[in-house]
Amino acid sequence: METLGPQVLKVLEIIWVNIILSGDNAVVIAMACRGLPPSRQRTGMILGAGVAVVLRIVFTVLIATLLTTPFLKILGGLLLFWVAVKLVTDDEGDGSGIAESDRLWHAIRTIAIADAVMSLDNVLAIAAIAKDSTVLLVLGLAVSIPLIVAGATLIMTLLERFPILVWAGAALLGWIAGDMLVSDPAIVSRLGQPTAEHLELPASVVGALFVVGLGWLLTRRRTAGSHA
Repeated sequence: METLGPQVLKVLEIIWVNIILSGDNAVVIAMACRGLPPSRQRTGMILGAGVAVVLRIVFTVLIATLLTTPFLKILGGLLLFWVAVKLVTDDEGDGSGIAESDRLWHAIRTIAIADAVMSLDNVLAIAAIAKDSTVLLVLGLAVSIPLIVAGATLIMTLLERFPILVWAGAALLGWIAGDMLVSDPAIVSRLGQPTAEHLELPASVVGALFVVGLGWLLTRRRTAGSHA
């Protein structure tokens, strides 16, 4: 019983850290599922959150060491830019020719790609708490699933009431992508740690503006093409 207390505390720590680190994941899940039929939205969020947590476990257990691999964060940042622009430019009203199951798996695939990228920076904190205990890791992250779903449900409700928040979510992903680019070991080694750290904020701002700007241009071009 004396050893149970610290274990429970560690599980609670993992749950708490994962909730804090999963705010951006909840945004992605909500944005990816907002175009699904209402009957599939809950399924998409549950499966998406499950995929997010499984990926978090895989990254933490197996490949946390890849965080120091040069160019990995650059690739991840570019992927995240693509996901952010795609989420904001997806035409929600043009889904009549797409089977519901296809749209569901499309949303889950989008969630998986974004979470795989964003998990790169999150795994170290979770691994530090779990240390060598895979059981603690899996248990703590698994319990987090309903909490992530609850967060995504709330965010999706807000997205439906305030569509401008879709653009804010895309800007958040662009912000994260910009930060990832300049924190890549290859960039840090060339610029030096102090310079790279000073560039993190400007790079994040540029990343957010890039996603919003490109998304706006693509949306405007699509709208103009549909009225031509």
